Amino acid sequence: MLDIQQLARKNVRELKPYSCARDEYNGDTGIFLDANENSIGSVLNIDLNRYPDPRQIELKARITTIKGSEMDRLFLGNGSDEVIDLLIRVFCEPADDKIMILPPTYGMYKVAADINNVAVVEVPLTSDFQIDTGLVFRNTDSAKLIFICSPNNPTGNCLREADIKTIMEKFNGLIIIDEAYIDFTPKKSWLPKLNQYPNLVIMQTFSKAWGLASIRLGMAFADPQIVELLTKIKYPYNVNGATQQLALEALSYGDKKNDLVAQILTEREALIKQLEKLKIVEKVYPTDANFVLVKFQRAKPVFDFLIEKQIVVRDRSQMIRCDNSLRITVGAAEENKKLIDALKIYRG
Repeated sequence: MLDIQQLARKNVRELKPYSCARDEYNGDTGIFLDANENSIGSVLNIDLNRYPDPRQIELKARITTIKGSEMDRLFLGNGSDEVIDLLIRVFCEPADDKIMILPPTYGMYKVAADINNVAVVEVPLTSDFQIDTGLVFRNTDSAKLIFICSPNNPTGNCLREADIKTIMEKFNGLIIIDEAYIDFTPKKSWLPKLNQYPNLVIMQTFSKAWGLASIRLGMAFADPQIVELLTKIKYPYNVNGATQQLALEALSYGDKKNDLVAQILTEREALIKQLEKLKIVEKVYPTDANFVLVKFQRAKPVFDFLIEKQIVVRDRSQMIRCDNSLRITVGAAEENKKLIDALKIYRG
């Protein structure tokens, strides 16, 4: 069995966390003279003069009810990027430990490791963007965390469940599955498997399907010991009050979220069909996300041409196995039409 406490850094295990004013009183009402806030009010004449709940109790209760999880298995962060950073800081000793990533993949895993002076072991996906489990296990001795993005960014595809399960069962470290795009695929989330694997961390977000990228709210579901360690080193008020309020309100609109996802899936299918008709397009890769990776004959001139038209996509050509490829988010119907119309007149 994996010993999560021993996996964590010694100084983190022994750390006495900062105790903020709201940690010393659990009530919702009272005369609050403990946190040196502005007791008179706010210049905006709205309720923003008090610090937010550092434990996000009400919001966590709603999320876990919807997700079918438990509150002690949920950590909330300032976007998933904070979760990534905290996981590395909790479990990886700078200049000593390593993480593993499976490129091409989300760039913040490596950036967060670099910031924390933690080495990165890169095990490329196969030519069809799947996990080379043999290559993974030849390198796992030197890694404490493995980041797996599924559906993957920038390729858009889900990684094979059997491969992920094999890694979870054999790797003596943490496996972090990034499910930022899980709402756009018929494949199931790994959340129901959480109780079976104490080394599993699942990240989800409000940025994509919920359409709330601006409020910066990421979720991490994990063993309670992992959540406790993350909570131990987070900044006290890492999720601001406005974000908590807006997320709570948004959770009342689950049907609308599902409608938005359905619209995106419809537009995704239509966009793919139009892209596949273009002579300058060599391949549209299969996708389970709200974007498509498209291989062009020459991606950079196409990218520059679209920029001139004020149509902004991502050039992923410098990433391994993504040569001459642009990542294109599925837009609204009119946006997709303008994109296709522009590509039709491209004469590079």
